[in-house]
Amino acid sequence: MDLGTFGIYTFDFEHQPAALIRDSVQQLEDLGWRSLWIPEALGRDAFTHAGLLLAAGRRLNVVNGIARIWSREARWTQGAALLLADAYPGRHVLGLGFGGDPRPGVTPLAAMAAYLDELDSLQTPNPRPATPVRRLLAAYGPKMLELARERADGAHTYHVSTAHTAQAREILGPDAFLAVEHAVLFESDPVRARAVAREHLRGYLATPYNLAKFRRLGYTDDDLSGGGSDRFVDDLVFWGEPDTVVTKLHGHLEAGADHVAVQVIGVAPGESALPYWRLLADALLPERAPASR
Repeated sequence: MDLGTFGIYTFDFEHQPAALIRDSVQQLEDLGWRSLWIPEALGRDAFTHAGLLLAAGRRLNVVNGIARIWSREARWTQGAALLLADAYPGRHVLGLGFGGDPRPGVTPLAAMAAYLDELDSLQTPNPRPATPVRRLLAAYGPKMLELARERADGAHTYHVSTAHTAQAREILGPDAFLAVEHAVLFESDPVRARAVAREHLRGYLATPYNLAKFRRLGYTDDDLSGGGSDRFVDDLVFWGEPDTVVTKLHGHLEAGADHVAVQVIGVAPGESALPYWRLLADALLPERAPASR
């Protein structure tokens, strides 16, 4: 799965009109970025959104990070993924994660396994693309990582430490693809940086499955209260001067990640992170052609 060593992860397009999104995609390509990750969180459908981004570019890979399995039946996911794989060979990655309307009494692991069973057993009149659908699973705990190793091309993690990346690589083994999202903030003042980071992390500290994930990472109740301890905040959001941020991002590669999707935070809704994506391109994409600078 050739997504490049670093990619961009962004919520920004949830707040922007289509014309601005198209322009951003073209500029990302010109900067040399090879992969763009999008969530499904604020109302835009995962596959409609991915299709817009793919159509706006010529080379950029688009990864759903994630398409929520409880937001649509498996047959609709299959149909959308097959069409995107056919229309944009090798440029779309189906990232799946549990989410959507809650299903009381159903665990994420059981829900994902059942969804994959249905996906893989479906018969469809839709033509099979020449380039197969590529699939990643959002995974944190050992059992979900094992499922990603066995039933997908690999795993995608979100808001984890470099220590978790090393653990995930051990579980996935040497062959499965491991992509890691990490939030960054270009702010050198510790008080301001941690205030912005805590605001970003606030919602994740209010959901049981995220709290369970953070506890598995070794954070205590003290770390997870009051907006998060300095240790917790500094591990989950890399902040500071560009050189500092870049060095920390490389820590995930050293721990076993194949790809790091960088999420720039601290950008107001409706505004563009392009100045920061340009800065990151200069620091993280040394292989890009001079013509793209």
